Amino acid sequence: MQNVMDDPVLADRILAFQKTEITEHHIYSHLARTTRDDHNRTVLKAIAQEELKHYHVWKGYTGQDIAPDRFRITRYCVMAWLLGITFTLKLMENLENRAQAAEPALLAALPEYAAIIADEEKHEQSLIALIDEDRLRYVGSVVLGLNDALVEFTGTLAGLTFALQNTQIIAVAGLIMGIAASLSMGASEYLSQRSDGGDADPLRAALYTGSAYVITVALLILPFLLLKSPYLALLCTLSGAVGVIFLFTFYISVARDLPFYRRFGEMLAISLGIAAISFVIGLAIRVLLHIEV
Repeated sequence: MQNVMDDPVLADRILAFQKTEITEHHIYSHLARTTRDDHNRTVLKAIAQEELKHYHVWKGYTGQDIAPDRFRITRYCVMAWLLGITFTLKLMENLENRAQAAEPALLAALPEYAAIIADEEKHEQSLIALIDEDRLRYVGSVVLGLNDALVEFTGTLAGLTFALQNTQIIAVAGLIMGIAASLSMGASEYLSQRSDGGDADPLRAALYTGSAYVITVALLILPFLLLKSPYLALLCTLSGAVGVIFLFTFYISVARDLPFYRRFGEMLAISLGIAAISFVIGLAIRVLLHIEV
């Protein structure tokens, strides 16, 4: 053990691993204390003990205690509160696995290194999969509202831009349509969940769908309320739509272990494709009907 610590490069890596393990032990312990769900509390405590076990393995090499990274603990605990436990923990573990990727020098010098990596990938990921979280249970309802709003309103606003070319009129028309559509989507989701007879609460599913829809619509319409140029507003709206698609696809891909780039490309192609078609339709209507605003 002492020979390993005599190598400054290996010593720094081991100390970094030790600090990571004790930091994540504190993160899991904090989340276990604050969660209201008994099942999730049990799972989080189990993962916290796994992290503490790994910490003591590294301590056997360093012979010293390491203080946790308090800033990292705060950052991930706030992230869990905002974005949910499952997403936060999977993101944290994915980043840790990259940082602890197998290195030949470490594998040769540290017999426990390969076992700890395997333990991280197997036990902790399987335990995280046991976490039951409302946000993921209703993610289908959120996807429904978000996708429909993005596809429908990028196209609608594109068509209105070419047909009307007045930001205030476009914003008012879009807002009225958006509110009506969000209520319609929420009602449809409520009736759909009632008909399916699944575990999801129909009212809660409807609220998730309607809320996702109206928030997305508000973000898409905002440039038309703030800018005078309809084409600049449309460009900002499309940029915002790409940003929303990117962030939400990233969230789902991490939380559900799904491929990111394929899903992002599909959703982007659909939304921008509908917008492009609507550009042409709006321009054709303006020319054929001789609309002047």
